[in-house]
Amino acid sequence: MKTGIHPDFHEVTIICACGETFKSASTRKGDTIRVEICNKCHPFFTGKQKFVDTGGRVDRFKKRYGI
Repeated sequence: MKTGIHPDFHEVTIICACGETFKSASTRKGDTIRVEICNKCHPFFTGKQKFVDTGGRVDRFKKRYGI
């Protein structure tokens, strides 16, 4: 392999909004990376889905089409 062309990897701590932390390797500068979602709180992995009805979309649809 050529020397000097590969990025510098170092250990970082990933911090999720739910409070979960874990270690990983990254080329990003700094020692921590903050993320909004991880495998502990993502609906695909937890099996829980959150349905968000922003602004009464279902009610507006029913009212518009007379359902």
